[in-house]
Amino acid sequence: MGGYFGSYTLVFALLVIGVGIVAGALTANRLLRPTRPTVEKLTTYECGVDPVGEGWAQSQIRYYVFTYLYVVFAVDAVFLFPWAMVFAAPGYGMTTLVEMFVFLGFIALGILYAWKKRVLTWT
Repeated sequence: MGGYFGSYTLVFALLVIGVGIVAGALTANRLLRPTRPTVEKLTTYECGVDPVGEGWAQSQIRYYVFTYLYVVFAVDAVFLFPWAMVFAAPGYGMTTLVEMFVFLGFIALGILYAWKKRVLTWT
């Protein structure tokens, strides 16, 4: 089965094998683990303090915004290290320099937008 759909057949077969391995591992874990539930084991753990109230708590959206900003900076750093290695190679100097300044410009615009919307203030 060659041609266009032959590669999709291979991908589908690998997907089925991967799902089978994961399902087999989870099933083996469920069958082989010891289960001795007690009241203490089923109680919610809160840093050694007895749990108080419901398990529902609201968290503010700014924590997620700071998390997204961290991810943006982490991705920025991931792209800066390989750029520094390619920048030293002969023949790539000016091209990689311009590309990196375009990339850093997009990052700077995102930070400027976040700063203008007062996302970066912690109140």
